[in-house]
Amino acid sequence: MVRSLLLALPLALAAAAASAPASAEVVTSERATFRVSVIAGGLENPWGLAVLPDGQKLVTERPGRVRLVGTDGRVSAPLAGTPATVAARQGGMLDVILHPRFAENRFVYLCHVTEGQGGTSSTITRVTFAGERFSDARTIFSVTPRVSNGLHFGCRMAFGRDGMLYAGFGDRFQMNRSQDLADLNGKIIRVTEDGAIPADNPFVGRAGARGEIWSWGHRNIQGLLVDPGTGALWAHEHGPQGGDEVNLVMRGANYGWPRATHGVNYGGSTITENRSLPGMTDPLHVWVPSIAPSGFAAVTGPAFPGWQGSLLVGALRDRTLVRLTREGDRIVAEERIAMFGERIRDVRVGPDGRVYVLTDSREGAIWRLDPA
Repeated sequence: MVRSLLLALPLALAAAAASAPASAEVVTSERATFRVSVIAGGLENPWGLAVLPDGQKLVTERPGRVRLVGTDGRVSAPLAGTPATVAARQGGMLDVILHPRFAENRFVYLCHVTEGQGGTSSTITRVTFAGERFSDARTIFSVTPRVSNGLHFGCRMAFGRDGMLYAGFGDRFQMNRSQDLADLNGKIIRVTEDGAIPADNPFVGRAGARGEIWSWGHRNIQGLLVDPGTGALWAHEHGPQGGDEVNLVMRGANYGWPRATHGVNYGGSTITENRSLPGMTDPLHVWVPSIAPSGFAAVTGPAFPGWQGSLLVGALRDRTLVRLTREGDRIVAEERIAMFGERIRDVRVGPDGRVYVLTDSREGAIWRLDPA
């Protein structure tokens, strides 16, 4: 189904204090008042965050480490058993998520960059969490073909209600890969928890197409979310210069890149005149100019009743936390909360409903939002 683009949204743009908050500073946003505090610091370019059932947190550092952060904020030494990665340019140790039955099997999924014949690729490795170490590392998926540059890896993951693992990958800064169904770059894939191809994937059995593909025509996925209320799959991705997108991801849909986009090349030259094309699915929301979105979460639980059902997006370039208000499948308002003054790499909502934010720098930190 081709969905029309909402360009004329009545945006509710609000900004709090522009400087980074002091510990436990109270911030008043449009529909919530909350305290912001640093719960852990000294992290080198943290990229992904997973909150464990007991409140501890696993956090990746792009140079190649995973650390365990205790409920008291103590940051562990790098966890032994972490798989090796290639940490160059945009590559490294990137996303981390838990298996839906983590309490039973202790499985953790890491998306990171590996090297092989032909270059580098995004790779998903499953490990078993055992205290302050990992064991039983098993590679379950790698993007092919490999590419010999260090750009646009994507590498966001989410488990669906169907028990399948979804993961989104970038076009490796070679845009035409996104429209090639024989190439896994620029795609969202769907595999089983062990990496096998489900028989009901949309391109299974189609000549010249990879069976892992769920959707295509993506530029650089930096946020992937399964809606806890509806089970729908949402994604956002970086545009080039302008044209960042939020998409409701549908089975087998083509999201247009680079044949249709609201962005232009770096420097301002035209990629295409097309903003929409027949047979391709339009985004639900577009940012022009770019905010460089990264990290994605849906607000649930009683902690922030005024934000219930909202989508939260971190922003690297814009250095804000963005809250999107939904009505069904439509995004109807946007609020920008700019109290961090830092590049935001990830945003997650924990089991307790608290919001956790990762700031991306050589002295990165985990911030927590608590209701005031």
